[in-house]
Amino acid sequence: MNQGKKRDRRVEEVIAWFGFYAYIDAFMYPSTMQWRALSHRFCSVWRLIWRGCVEKQQLVDALQVKLRYQFVDQDLLYQALVHKSYANESLGDLSACNERLEFLGDAVLDLIVARHLFREFPGRSEGELSRIRSELVSAPALAAVARRLDLGRYLLLGRGERMTGGGDKDNLLADALEALFGALFLDGGWAVALSVVEPLFSRAAEQVGTRRSQDYKTRLQELAQAIYAEPPHYQLMDESGPDHQREYQVSVYCVGRELGHGCGRSKKAAQQQAAANAIQFLERELSAKQSA
Repeated sequence: MNQGKKRDRRVEEVIAWFGFYAYIDAFMYPSTMQWRALSHRFCSVWRLIWRGCVEKQQLVDALQVKLRYQFVDQDLLYQALVHKSYANESLGDLSACNERLEFLGDAVLDLIVARHLFREFPGRSEGELSRIRSELVSAPALAAVARRLDLGRYLLLGRGERMTGGGDKDNLLADALEALFGALFLDGGWAVALSVVEPLFSRAAEQVGTRRSQDYKTRLQELAQAIYAEPPHYQLMDESGPDHQREYQVSVYCVGRELGHGCGRSKKAAQQQAAANAIQFLERELSAKQSA
């Protein structure tokens, strides 16, 4: 059963139970005053249910206005907004969450961004294009796009995620945005996905393309491609410390040479430090060769 039918069925079940409750109480408490009170209670609950459905539909309509696209299959849009915490708590079905759409949307986004960069920056090298793309599709960058769409407002989250501000977490917003792109692709095809997604990133692509990267890993990749025509690779050498305070040791290699070593509280931080040290090593080596 798809998401929309499950939602409608749940509303119908709630209404049916309240109707049955009202019917039984009408026989148990036949007085006019009691019946009026019960009817009032039933109508109040029904209004709350109906208002919730209407408000949710209004929110989804508002999102479609921002996207400038009306979904043919509304269930795809709803599923893109379902976090796994909500699917587990409210739907009892983890397969109803947006993770599969996120998987598809990630590939759609990569292709659209790569196409845009290839067309807009004809003089840039493969390494530079890779740097720009990786920055554009990073979690913070995707979260910024999601916030422009006010995407967190539309997400269906479990109670725990709502209480901890899940609607404004970078990773959660980034995942939901990719799921939305996957839904766009399934609903309207490549042309629709391209027309909606590309304008969301074109300005950021121009800004990122005009500044030097502060990401040491991508800067090292560009440098290694230029010197060795091969990308560097990272190797975890050691990890130590308790679970809440781990320390990682990482080395970076290229064509069999160790170029740098780094340590950090996360693998990513250790890799960044190793890349920074490798850049310094290569720049010193290049400077020495030019001076000789």
